[in-house]
Amino acid sequence: MHKTRRLFIIVLFFILAGMLAYGFYCKDNVDLALGHKFIGFSIAGGFFILMPTFIYHRWKDRKVKDYMLTDEAFQKMRDYNNSKEQNTEK
Repeated sequence: MHKTRRLFIIVLFFILAGMLAYGFYCKDNVDLALGHKFIGFSIAGGFFILMPTFIYHRWKDRKVKDYMLTDEAFQKMRDYNNSKEQNTEK
């Protein structure tokens, strides 16, 4: 499942990048309105589909508590810094 999700993200990225490039090409050479539609759909797809999928993929097996600044985390940082200072004094 991990590789499938990763492949989906990569393929979707290249599809959206292609749509964006084609939108800029259409805007300049073919039809202004069609170019704006391609650009808009590629940006919306990246924002509403690609980014949430990527964030879920990267954070799936992580504990959010490890990244929160709690009193326990502050105490660990203080203890770590104090131990570094004591080691440099020797």
